[in-house]
Amino acid sequence: MRRRFAALPAALLLLSTLVPASAAASGAPERPVSAPATVTTSVETPPLYDDAAGGNASGDDPAIWVHPDDSDRSLVVATAKEGGLRVYSVAATELQSVAATAAPRADGVPGRYNNVDIAYGLDVDGETTDVAVVSDRYNDQIRFFAIDPAGADAATPLTEVTAPELEFLFSPDRATVAEDQTAYGLAVYQPRDGETYAVVTQEGNPTIATARLTTGPDGIGYTDVEHLAVPGEFPLPDGSTWVPCEEPGVGPQLEGVAVDRRTGTLYAAQEDVGLWRVPLPLGSGEPRLVDKVTDFGVHDAYDPETEECAPVDPAAPSYGGKNLTADAEGVDIWYGPGRTGYVLVSSQGDGTYGVYALTGSNRSLGTFRVAGDGVDDVKGSDGLAVSNAPVGEYESGLLVTHDEPETGPDADPDRDATGFSYVHWADVAQALRLP
Repeated sequence: MRRRFAALPAALLLLSTLVPASAAASGAPERPVSAPATVTTSVETPPLYDDAAGGNASGDDPAIWVHPDDSDRSLVVATAKEGGLRVYSVAATELQSVAATAAPRADGVPGRYNNVDIAYGLDVDGETTDVAVVSDRYNDQIRFFAIDPAGADAATPLTEVTAPELEFLFSPDRATVAEDQTAYGLAVYQPRDGETYAVVTQEGNPTIATARLTTGPDGIGYTDVEHLAVPGEFPLPDGSTWVPCEEPGVGPQLEGVAVDRRTGTLYAAQEDVGLWRVPLPLGSGEPRLVDKVTDFGVHDAYDPETEECAPVDPAAPSYGGKNLTADAEGVDIWYGPGRTGYVLVSSQGDGTYGVYALTGSNRSLGTFRVAGDGVDDVKGSDGLAVSNAPVGEYESGLLVTHDEPETGPDADPDRDATGFSYVHWADVAQALRLP
């Protein structure tokens, strides 16, 4: 496997991080900051439990597969970490549970599936096949699952088709994989050249990788892995340098990623920093910080006893924005006509979502939260997925978002429960008065 590593020149890093959050690369005026709008949902998946009885299933990231002929047969595929994958119908009923089996390597171990996205139209055994593409943290690689074209009508919608002996994405050997700085966030990118790529972030480091997917008689694999490091420390206007507070040995990682399929622009959420805009291929242009988390620039100290970070000076000013409260997590794109659309980012720290214009300077268009109607409110969202295509009854598109903790009427309050909630995109557009 060919590997290349690129780092940003220091001058470019300085330019990209000194832009005030309220004007991040913007000449266009932003909307006045106001309280988050509220949308409601009455649809959520059955709770997952992160304990032995629940198969150590902890929900994290969803993806939406849209059936080409019958949107009622569309699927939601979601990661459950050590609990593998869950496949849901458009009515949020569970159709399949896929175990996180050992990776097909001589030294493969049972997986931990973190993020998922969909690749359309790959060649699997001579058949054009849509595939769920999954990051596996415990094996530092990507796993692949063919989607049965019958969708929700299939007995087993997903079947693994991962090629054997795939290389690690960030680690030189199995011993290094055990240090846990491995494959984390993931998105699929399919440019018009006919190739398909995965973008993968690294747990515990501010590094992004891209890999070109390959197909063959042994299954789906990848090659041509390239890396790019985004900043892990930031110069501030007061002359100090800010390093986001993490536990020792851990850097400010990224997780949620999405690629604008029309321009090849990557949007990546660095959890304790904010939302980045990164040109693809990696290294072809300067990454830019679109928006910052609210406590950007606040110097914290790590307390090993509590395993928490706290401000060194509680009265110190922040240089952050107003839309994202750390962690910035899930990212996806809703596509409008032409090149228009919206970038959605989950603000895990306050249970809201930021919405940004896809064009121009990515100006902020507001924030919203999801309240439950007969189910619990969505809190602490991690991953999210959004589709602009009709998905069953969601005629203008569907938003699926992670919910933690899951406290709805079907959840056991004494167990660590997570789940996923479904939202009509039309309700989001109406609440934020989006075109």
